[in-house]
Amino acid sequence: MQERELIAEADARARHYLDGIDGRPPFPPATARDGLAVFSEDLPQQGIDAAETLRMLDIHGSPATTASNGPRYFGFVIGAALPAAAAAERLMLAWDQCASSYDTSPVAATIEKVAGRWLLDALDLPRDSAVGFGTSATACTLSCLSAARRTLLARLGWDFDQDGLFGAPEIKVVVSETVHVTVRKALRLLGFGMARLIVAPVDPYGRVDPARLPALDDRTILCLQAGEVNTGEFDPFAALIPVARAAGAWVHVDGAFGLWARASSRRALTEGVEHADSWTTDGHKWLNTPYDGAVAICRDADALAQAMNSDAAYATASKDAQKNLMLEFSRRARGIPIWAALRTLGRNGVAELVDRHCEEAAYLAGRLREGGLDVLNRVVLNQVLVRCGDDEKTARVRQAVLDSGDGWFGTSIWQGRPAFRLSLSSWRTTHSDVARLADRLVSAAAGA
Repeated sequence: MQERELIAEADARARHYLDGIDGRPPFPPATARDGLAVFSEDLPQQGIDAAETLRMLDIHGSPATTASNGPRYFGFVIGAALPAAAAAERLMLAWDQCASSYDTSPVAATIEKVAGRWLLDALDLPRDSAVGFGTSATACTLSCLSAARRTLLARLGWDFDQDGLFGAPEIKVVVSETVHVTVRKALRLLGFGMARLIVAPVDPYGRVDPARLPALDDRTILCLQAGEVNTGEFDPFAALIPVARAAGAWVHVDGAFGLWARASSRRALTEGVEHADSWTTDGHKWLNTPYDGAVAICRDADALAQAMNSDAAYATASKDAQKNLMLEFSRRARGIPIWAALRTLGRNGVAELVDRHCEEAAYLAGRLREGGLDVLNRVVLNQVLVRCGDDEKTARVRQAVLDSGDGWFGTSIWQGRPAFRLSLSSWRTTHSDVARLADRLVSAAAGA
């Protein structure tokens, strides 16, 4: 099969998959998962026809997918890919660009620069900040925290690039008691030992308590959260960040999904967040772009560019080239689907998407409380944290809903005990889907 026919066949299979997404179970049945055994074959000695490989991928792979792109997936703050963003991604793959700099792809460099400008506008963050498009919140956090450490050391007269960390002044890190695992991972990879992290106590909602904030100085990185992963709560930035700035500390905000509240009627939740030094957010969560697209934003554009610079004699570029802002040298143009989503939604569309999910979360929480379930959070955003009495009943209720196919959602631990977390972020999820989930949860709790 020739290239065009093969791509056309892939498109046809993709369309067929999407045509059935509304009816696909949120988690694949055992028979479909068992069918994945067909992929456990030895590397073939002779190459196999590409059309046959595509057929195998569709026939045996498609049934075993989680329908996170469907309307009844309420796990992990995963948004379905908007048609515009998914279509842009498909065209981008056909372009097959190495989006390192203007020299390798003028179109990628141009569009990603626009996407960065639009993001700063939508989120109302300092307009001269650097914006890097990376693979994930983990990678983007790694980039921002690298810039933070390098900058703090430079202010102390230490040349990190030349002398590394041997003998360097110690940089301390203060994190929330409810810090997200991706921030912990980035810190661990950067060599900040987990036992050396300074933990800031939180209030009953999971927010850093300003009255108990550990001492900060000009050798400190303070990591805060916009949207705690269980409760959706926001650290009190207006009370915390001025203290940090007065001490000379660097403030980083993990805003993987919560930062988008700033583009909606929930903006007040983010008051003061614009005074931080760096921020991260995801595209694949509330902006509903395909995976492998996250954002690092740094107030001091030079700090990020100098920390991430990868210029070589054979490949120099401007300081704001994406290869000089993020970890990857050879990279795909991750900002293009983000640009497509923002252009298609517009400012009002982004606000409507965020507001709708927040309103549906409040509705869902109200229905569950009326049905006798324990809603553990205030539901200020799109997260609903639930228990059903004792731990065993909580597990039974969750499993009953998963078995019904009316929704999929994950478990968590809150204040030392199991709970489950319902996240609303998919553009496909309608009120009827949320009502159906509420009905099933109340029914399962009554019968458990």
